[in-house]
Amino acid sequence: MLVASAMITMEDQIRREQKTQRGRYQYHHAGEEQEQQRRRRRLNNVADRPPSSYFSTEAILVLACVTVSLLVLPLILPPLPPPPTLLLLLPVCLLALLVVLAFMPTDMRSMASSYL
Repeated sequence: MLVASAMITMEDQIRREQKTQRGRYQYHHAGEEQEQQRRRRRLNNVADRPPSSYFSTEAILVLACVTVSLLVLPLILPPLPPPPTLLLLLPVCLLALLVVLAFMPTDMRSMASSYL
């Protein structure tokens, strides 16, 4: 009798282990299915959304208005007198200053010591 009850418990234990293994497989498989469903939803959401553009609609409207004004206003407005000569020299002086600053040697020892 004792041997028979031990056999039943052994068989029950084997069945339980098989069920838990099947349950683990099903749980793992269900996790994979959920992940696949999430991927499908993500892809569908991306496909359903309209493509986003670099400029918003308002920005495109402003750019179109500026373009039209630059094309039309010179035809409507009278010609302007030339600017004073000193004002014409301002961009030339700025360019000369930038060239001088670009080619000016720097003291590398003072720059290196400040970063150490």
